[in-house]
Order: sequence, then C-alpha cells, then structure tokens
Amino acid sequence: MTDGEAAPDVVGVVGTDTRRVAAAVEAAGGTPRVGDPGNVIAADPGAVIAVGERAVLDLVERSVSFPVVAVGAGPGVASVPADATEAAAREVVTGEWADDARHLVAAVVGGRHRARALADLMLVSAEPARISEYAVRIGGEQIAKFRADGVVLATPTGSAGYARAAGGPLVAPHQPVVSVVPVSPYATDPDQWIAPVDDVAVTVERNETEVHLLADDRTVGQVPVGTPVEVVHAGEFPLATVSDSRAWYESGQPRVEKH
Repeated sequence: MTDGEAAPDVVGVVGTDTRRVAAAVEAAGGTPRVGDPGNVIAADPGAVIAVGERAVLDLVERSVSFPVVAVGAGPGVASVPADATEAAAREVVTGEWADDARHLVAAVVGGRHRARALADLMLVSAEPARISEYAVRIGGEQIAKFRADGVVLATPTGSAGYARAAGGPLVAPHQPVVSVVPVSPYATDPDQWIAPVDDVAVTVERNETEVHLLADDRTVGQVPVGTPVEVVHAGEFPLATVSDSRAWYESGQPRVEKH
C-alpha cells in the first residue's frame, strides 16, 4: 500500500471459489462485495481479490484503477497459492499490500487499436497445423521472416505463460519490452527476440488459412495479409502483492492452451 492510502472498507471478490474468499475477508473485519466484475467495480472497492486467471484478465479488460491481488491465477502475476487465501485476505483488509503494477500492451492493426493485453498478443492460424509466413520488424527494420503456426508477442508478465511453452525466455517484470516467439516454426534453430514496446510490428506475409489475432486468449479478429500488427504501450494494470504472493519466476508451470 502506498503512503497515505487507507485500508479498504470494501474488498471486492471476483472469479472462482468466491464464497470461501469472501468469508475470509469478513473474518478479517472487511466488507466483501462478491459478483461479476461489473457489479463489483460499481461498489467502488478499495481493493479486489481476483481468484483465477480469467478473473484477472476480466479486470484487465475493464481498465480498473484499484489494487488487484491475484489468487490461484497461474504463472507471471505473483499469484497467491489457493491454500494461503485466508492470510492474503487479512493483509488486503488491513491494507498490507505492495504495489506491483504491470505494463499493458495494445495491438494496433492497420492504424486502429484493436485490443489490450496483460500477458500476450498472438497471431495464429485459424486451422490447426496450417502454416503461415510472418515478417518481424523492430524499429522499422525487417529483421526476420519465417514460416510457423503463429507468433506470440509477450509482455514480461506473459513470458511465463504460452511464450515460455513455445520456447521463449522468462523476462523479469516491469521491463518495457516484448518477447517475440515463433510458435512451431518451420525451422530447426529458430530465433526469438526481445525488443522495446512501441518498436515491434509483425505482418502476415502469406497464409494457408485465416490468421487470427488473440489478446490474453481472447480472439479479437482476423489479420489481413500485408497489414502490420504493431505493439504499443497501453498503460499499467494495478497488480498488488501480499506476503504469500509468489515470485514471478516460481509461479507454476506455463499455460499451454490457446483457443
């Protein structure tokens, strides 16, 4: 909690297993507000406990400004283990959290902002095992062209997830960079790149099927051949940590599913 902030009177609870978390908030002396993200936000909570990865990503979509403590939310987001929920609830009620805000990125397709993401943007073939050709530009210069099932553009937060499963490196949080990681590339020794946000663009050069843009696992839409997908900085997500929040490098196994 930053200097001058008071402990929250109302603590929002969103996601899965909300009844147990709400009971822990109430036992600690707080007032829980449970429900879907829209209703919880309308209650103007001082902080929110988000249980599960989907709950965290739902709050990303809504551009919240209050501190968010993640519980059982997978790699990368300094998540609290599910068995430490009660202790985490006590610290949230008493305002004993630390700011751990994370960079957000946005995809700009053909000059139009299409989506924001906390973890990653991804270009991927709409049909399994159909290869497309991609070009990567950094700082306006084309540095690579390759054939692959797709390409992940991961923030440091997302570097522990699908990008890692695709062979990318773990990147420490709070760095204003993006990892560019080909997915199942048609090459024996593929390259990967880390570059500053606002300097990266990927273009579909050729495709065997439609290529879709995904943002944090959500399908945004089709990417036309020859239209650059640029990555730009899109503000910060107000993640917060408590004593039992795991370090970014030990938050579990990488997420591997994509839809």
